Amino acid sequence: MGSDTFYLKYRPQIIDELDLENVRESLKKIISSRKIPHAFLFAGPKGTGKTSAARIMAKVVNCESKVKSQKSKVKVEPCNKCDQCTSITKGSNLDVVELDAASHRGIDEARSLRDSVKLATAKARNKVYIIDEAHMLTTEASNALLKTLEEPPEHVYFVLATTNPEKLIETIRSRTTNIDFNKAKDEEVLRSLKRVVKGEKMKVEDESLKAIAKHSDGSFRDAAKVLEQLVTEKRNLKKASVEEFLFQKKDLKVEYLLELLAERLAKEALEEVERVVSKGGSVKRYMEGLIQALRQSFLAKAGIGKDELSDFNTKEILFLIKGLNKAMGELSSSFIEQLPLELAIVEWVEKYKDNSPNKKTKSKQNNEPLNIDEKDSENLEVKEEKNLERKVEQVTDDIWRKILAQIRPKSASTEALLRAAKPINYDGEILTLGVFYRFHKERLEENLHRRILEDTIASILGNPVRVVCTLTKQLSKEPASEEKEKVALTESDSVLTEGEDKDIIKVAKEIFGS
Repeated sequence: MGSDTFYLKYRPQIIDELDLENVRESLKKIISSRKIPHAFLFAGPKGTGKTSAARIMAKVVNCESKVKSQKSKVKVEPCNKCDQCTSITKGSNLDVVELDAASHRGIDEARSLRDSVKLATAKARNKVYIIDEAHMLTTEASNALLKTLEEPPEHVYFVLATTNPEKLIETIRSRTTNIDFNKAKDEEVLRSLKRVVKGEKMKVEDESLKAIAKHSDGSFRDAAKVLEQLVTEKRNLKKASVEEFLFQKKDLKVEYLLELLAERLAKEALEEVERVVSKGGSVKRYMEGLIQALRQSFLAKAGIGKDELSDFNTKEILFLIKGLNKAMGELSSSFIEQLPLELAIVEWVEKYKDNSPNKKTKSKQNNEPLNIDEKDSENLEVKEEKNLERKVEQVTDDIWRKILAQIRPKSASTEALLRAAKPINYDGEILTLGVFYRFHKERLEENLHRRILEDTIASILGNPVRVVCTLTKQLSKEPASEEKEKVALTESDSVLTEGEDKDIIKVAKEIFGS
């Protein structure tokens, strides 16, 4: 076995090796038409082959043997032997540029890209830009890229890959040829596993591979990782042994995590999540198990079935289910797979840390349904406060200070960013924030900071709120560059703090540099 993982070593190198049938057939038809569009959008879950397909398309438009055959019958596949094909396979081709939109998401990077596409190629016939996680581009960067997509030079092709196509601006989606990379079927995953088995000259029963395919939840990458772990650990590859191994990976112990949450033990709960992930457990399946257990308890508290989670009341159950459901929707776009789950855990513990089983009086027996309409005076007080604030037409200074105060224990860095912003308008659904510096604005638009901010505002105002950021002048003279913005941040504590919030300044300096 070489140094590369199975997934990288045996990733598809030609169209016929792409394991998703619909992708394979769509690309063949496009290439055969001789009218290859200059902008593609590859959309689908992680591990379904988007980047592999993008590299193959880069070979298709640059393969030297294809140039010779253009006058005759259309040659669909790249040769994988010429200098262009081999350099693309190795990742050393100067004219095939792969960019991670998460780290090249700003307006300056988009403008730089727009300028570079005008340049001639180094050696290849065409330039190909592969932009991964394209939905992470800011609105300004997306609009700058759009101008290039509308009228690309003849020698330039774009492949945008994303797990969340709905987050791309509509104009970009409408100007690209969309190819859907759906979650793979078991037989498609099996096909990819057989390619690995053949390459490694292994003897593995089809039934064993089918078990791995079923366990992979439609991800070629996950399936390859499981097979590689079995081989690396020199495990028996018979069906019974493989199924036993997969069963052990499924032993996620959701009950234990729920016990930790019932005791409001955030640190221990996060450690348990890390244990599960480090042992190769599926975060998605883990969360599905948590939600299923919570749903069963919710129904039991309404009088349906037996309650196994008597340490949670109905409102706690509902809040936790909503948090986990939201986290599930963010799994595919998270750089750290378990991060959405970790955030949901911390948010829940922070909300209910003063309402642990040791502090509250249990007025109901374990087997007695809870009255969902029952409210104590504390809940009434909170509800009355929310109802009062729900009527306001603007987010006042008092409300804004309350928002900052609640965000601070969740994320000091988010609060530090917000010290360089102010509410401009609130229409009951959208809160417009004026941000003093572009550097801060782009970071506030990142998923993590935006989620913390929107969740906190929603909890205070009592209804869902979407936050929109816009640049607003605060100083008499706007800094000439983002570097000056950083200097202004470190030299002017007043931008970030009211009074003597030295810890906030420290956090901000850690984020933006000293």
